[in-house]
Amino acid sequence: MRVLYPFIAVLALIVVAFLGGKVTGLQYLLGVVLPYLAFGVFIVGFVNRVIQWAKSPVPFRIPTTCGQAKSLSWIKQDRLDCPHNKLEVAARMFLEIVLFRSLFRNTKAEIHDGPKLVYGSSKFLWLFALLFHYSFLVIVLRHLRLFTEPIPFFVPLIELADGILQIGAPRLYQTDMIFLAALAFLFLRRVMLRQIRYISLPADYFPLFLIFAIGVTGLLMRYYYRVDIAAVKMITAGLASFSPTLPEGIHPIFFIHVTLVCTLMIYFPFSKLMHMGGVFLSPTRNMSNNNRVVRHINPWNDPAIKPHSYAAYEDEFREFMKGADIPVEKE
Repeated sequence: MRVLYPFIAVLALIVVAFLGGKVTGLQYLLGVVLPYLAFGVFIVGFVNRVIQWAKSPVPFRIPTTCGQAKSLSWIKQDRLDCPHNKLEVAARMFLEIVLFRSLFRNTKAEIHDGPKLVYGSSKFLWLFALLFHYSFLVIVLRHLRLFTEPIPFFVPLIELADGILQIGAPRLYQTDMIFLAALAFLFLRRVMLRQIRYISLPADYFPLFLIFAIGVTGLLMRYYYRVDIAAVKMITAGLASFSPTLPEGIHPIFFIHVTLVCTLMIYFPFSKLMHMGGVFLSPTRNMSNNNRVVRHINPWNDPAIKPHSYAAYEDEFREFMKGADIPVEKE
């Protein structure tokens, strides 16, 4: 059921968009009103979520448990795992955002015959996650051709590099295949690995189905139905310039694709997909671990409260502690 419900939800979206794409009045709703609504929800929701995270108090440093903080000269420190200045923090953030370093170091535990507990790394998860995110980025950048005039200089270069194998007509983009393959891996990993399947929820499967459907409908538009790209450009450029027009004769697959993309934009700020913005605000990534170098004082400390040693505490509450059978240092 955890898999079935998200699948049915995405299927229902496709059916509704397909039927709506055949009705003139609903075409305007799906092709013009819904994109504006989705974009507004995405921007407001994304910014609001980031502001809420930024306002969350973090009075103390939250060091990671690896890397050994800088202390004594004869104790080895890992400057990336346990940075003690801003430059090292910036290096850690860069590697985290660009190369998913923490995912590369992700470990898994398995019980082998014996029984014997064996620790290893999940390099395939890191690799396919990296392929998925970068393919997604390239696909989004390629879509700028539809929203801009003149087209940014880097878009044709990206398209040239992406279709350099010259397979088929129109050219097959490598990132399209990599994108779907990476999604398939992430889905199969979640379904086939017992430990991952146990902790997976419908909210984990829904974005996978939704993004996969977006990719498939995009490919169908490009290679099978051959949607009128001039008409699509007219719609998307009109949306970008706030002068939307909706030419007639657009195939319903276009409205299915747009509806799924809009659903993803609306869903994004309220889902785990917000890790895209959250990675910049993670205290375990953006704070230096210099607890052994600098004394940090809690800004919420009440200056009226004086330091209270354990000896003074015991002097104050010794009789009560004895009454509760709590051991004391002084009788």
